[in-house]
Amino acid sequence: MEMNEEVYTLDGTVDRHGQPAIRGRTGTWVSGILLLVNQGLATLAFFGVGVNLVLFLTRVLGQDSAAAANSVSKWTGTVYIFSLLGAFLSDSYWGRYKTCAIFQAVFVVGLVLLSISTTLFLLKPSGCGDEETPCGSHSTFHIVFFYLAIYLVALGNGGYQPNIATFGADQFDEEDPKEGHSKIAFFSYFYLALNLGSLFSNTILGYFEDQGMWALGFWASTSSAVGALVLFLIGTPRYRHFEPKGNPLSRFCQVLVASTRKWKVERTQGEENLFEVDNKESALNGDRKILHTDSFRFLDKAAIITPKDYAKQGKKIYGRNPWRLCTVTQVEEVKCILRLLPIWLCTILFSVVFTQMASLFVEQGAAMKTKISNFNIPAAGMSSFDILSVAAFIFLYRLVLDPVIARIKSKPKGLTELQRMGIGLFIAILAMVAAGVVEVLRLKDAKKDCPNCVNASSLSIFWQVPQYMLIGASEVFMYVGQLEFFNGQAPDGLKSFGSALCMTSISLGNYVSSLLVSIVMRISTRDDMPGWIPGNLNKGHLDRFFFMLAALTTADLVVYIICAKWYKYIKFEGRKGADDNSDDGQAEAAAEHRV
Repeated sequence: MEMNEEVYTLDGTVDRHGQPAIRGRTGTWVSGILLLVNQGLATLAFFGVGVNLVLFLTRVLGQDSAAAANSVSKWTGTVYIFSLLGAFLSDSYWGRYKTCAIFQAVFVVGLVLLSISTTLFLLKPSGCGDEETPCGSHSTFHIVFFYLAIYLVALGNGGYQPNIATFGADQFDEEDPKEGHSKIAFFSYFYLALNLGSLFSNTILGYFEDQGMWALGFWASTSSAVGALVLFLIGTPRYRHFEPKGNPLSRFCQVLVASTRKWKVERTQGEENLFEVDNKESALNGDRKILHTDSFRFLDKAAIITPKDYAKQGKKIYGRNPWRLCTVTQVEEVKCILRLLPIWLCTILFSVVFTQMASLFVEQGAAMKTKISNFNIPAAGMSSFDILSVAAFIFLYRLVLDPVIARIKSKPKGLTELQRMGIGLFIAILAMVAAGVVEVLRLKDAKKDCPNCVNASSLSIFWQVPQYMLIGASEVFMYVGQLEFFNGQAPDGLKSFGSALCMTSISLGNYVSSLLVSIVMRISTRDDMPGWIPGNLNKGHLDRFFFMLAALTTADLVVYIICAKWYKYIKFEGRKGADDNSDDGQAEAAAEHRV
């Protein structure tokens, strides 16, 4: 048993003291489960604020609907911008553990300030903030205090989010077959934890806040965030770490500058004239060398060795000039990012489809029959079917589909990440078609002469269940596959950046959706026609907008398939593990990174 504990990880991770991580004492599911619960609690805290923020701005701060929606859009966009900041600091300087801890602390401070400002300043007179009783006016100081609090929440959550998924994946050694399988499973359970956290905040906390109990809702979110931070810190002795690799922007620029400087240098066949550090230096830096690929051949010139690449003084030769000569691994890092970008761009339209669940799906549901007996079903509450679908399909895929497909293909795992993302896009098309068909049926039963009716159609809101279930299924294939893909394909020094790409895809999906709605309304509105998406949906054609999204996503799927076929997977050269006692078989097993 003791011998087993002294086996080191093969992926270059270290413990909290900077020593090579011992497999039996660090990482695995002990750390992974702590981080999954941490993610669930942090998500609950974040959505406890975000899910009803627009209502808070209108009822408590007295903003009109347009101003409140605009404020929430800016706030949400800021969260995703801060995700890029968190990823940069993590990959470059702080490392993922320190970045997660600092930004979670900022998140907690923001929630505490929000709860204090709501309790002491904003809910005046007492009992205001529900649908019936708007609050009074507030001083400039109180408003500034409130915005400081919510933007600290945005900074904390944005900086934390892209790192926690990657940090969780770091707890599993992908060079070990058993832990490598667990690492893939972690991303599925991570997305499940995220959805379960949002389910609680969307239902329980959302209900209390809708009833005007804002202070209770915000203090509950604060407690959840504190619990998440405490759990995160408890796992400190057990975590595995990858050390930060320095500023990726300078490495990226060095390749571009060096290749441009050598644009006249002839590129000969073969790799023997391309510069790379030796295995010993690479191991000391904790890096895996990336194998050379033939794409973007112009960039290879940055690694061609010429007499001018080393600094000289008299007859003495000093170290190489990194702005004239780069390693093959450094060049391949740039190529890797360039290859990822087309795939990433193809995921943005999926995020446009995903965004409809929180916007037009809700408006469609509000215009349907929402009453069962004396109980009124909130249109936004239908998103619970999406979350249930996510949970069901995660277990269905992990426990049934993946093993069956792997057995059929005689491979360790079933579908590749790219294949799963393509399936996600296809299911998203079906979801938009389903939503369009439901709208056609809703319009047939609509009360066109009653613009102010609460239930403007006799069609039951439960007709929306299939489209929500399909969106949930598509998320499992697209977003989970996307997390795995960007984590696995990003170079070692840019793992958090890969996760941030997933978040920015969702952000851009929101913006593109708003742009599409604006364009559609401008084109479809005429003197005698209110457009496809008017205030009274019974006078519009929301079905046409859903069918248009289905057509656009179909075109996007075609482009995606082309990009996926063109894509070349990143390949790492073998790394001698930190375990000096590892035999040749272990070293050979670690020699190929499987994606």
